Amino acid sequence: MASLQAALLDRYVRRLHLFGEDGADVATLRRRIERVAPPVLPWSGVRVSPVEAGGVPGEWAVPKAAGADRVLLYLHGGGWIMGSPRTHRSLVAGLARGAGVRALSLDYRLAPEHPFPAALDDGVAAYDWLLASGFEPGRIVIAGDSAGGNLALAVLLRLRDAGTPLPAGAVLLSPATDLGLAGASHTTRRALDPYLARADLEAIVAAYAGTRDRAEPYLSPLFADLHGLPPMLIHVGDHEVLLDDAVRLGERALAAGVEARTVVWPGMMHVFQNLAPFVPEARRANREIAAFVRSRVGAAA
Repeated sequence: MASLQAALLDRYVRRLHLFGEDGADVATLRRRIERVAPPVLPWSGVRVSPVEAGGVPGEWAVPKAAGADRVLLYLHGGGWIMGSPRTHRSLVAGLARGAGVRALSLDYRLAPEHPFPAALDDGVAAYDWLLASGFEPGRIVIAGDSAGGNLALAVLLRLRDAGTPLPAGAVLLSPATDLGLAGASHTTRRALDPYLARADLEAIVAAYAGTRDRAEPYLSPLFADLHGLPPMLIHVGDHEVLLDDAVRLGERALAAGVEARTVVWPGMMHVFQNLAPFVPEARRANREIAAFVRSRVGAAA
C-alpha cells in the first residue's frame, strides 16, 4: 500500500494538469512545470553551476564528497516539450549526493521548436564532451526519466552503433520506450495515473517525432536491437500508463543478453522519485538508484 504522503500527492498532482489535460499550450505547460519543481534545500551540500557540454547547456550538481572522476549524465523528462535541469535539480542533486558522484544535467533542445533528433544529438554531444574532457566511460552512468529515459536509451544505441565506448550503466525511470503508445497499461492504468492518463499523448509524441516512423529504434528503443548495452536499472510505478513500456524493455533487454533489473513500485505514480522531499517510497527508490550507480562506477576517490 502506498504511503499517506503518496496518496495525498496523487490528489494534488491531478489538479496540476502538467501535461495539458486542460488544453494549455506548450508555453503555459513550461511555466507550470518550472513553478512546481521541488526545491533544492540550501543545506543539501550540493553546489550547482552552469556548464556548456559540447555546445549543449546544462548544469553541474557537485556534492561536497563527490568523486572528481565519476559522473551521472542526466536527461530530464517532460514529454520532450518541457522540463529543464531546474525542474529536476532536486532529484539529480539527491542522486549525485547519494552516489558520491558529480552529475551533469542537460538542458537539451525541446520540441516542437526542435523535433527529433535534436534532443538525441544533444545527448550524444554531451557524452562525447565528457570523454573529450578526460572522463572514462567506465566512470559514467547515464540516466533519465520518462522522455529523458527514452533519450538515454537512444543515446546508448547511437553510441554503440557509432563504436563509441559505452558508459558503465544506465538508470531509466519510467522510460517512454514505445512511441506507438501500444502498451496495454495505457488502458489498464488509465484511471490510476494522475499525470498522463488524461493527457493527449498522441499530440505530445507528434510534437517530438513529427512524421517519422515511430517504430524507428532511436524513437522507440523498445524495438531496437539491445545487444551490447551496459547494465540497466529500470524503475516504474504500478500506477502509470508507461508501466508496460518499462516492463517490456526489461524483458527485451534480458532476452538480448543485457544485464537488466526492473523494479515495479506498488501504488506509485509517474517519476515518483522526483518527490523524494515528500514521499518515503521515493527516498527508498533513490537510495537504490544511488547504490546501483556506485556499483557501476566504483567508490569515490
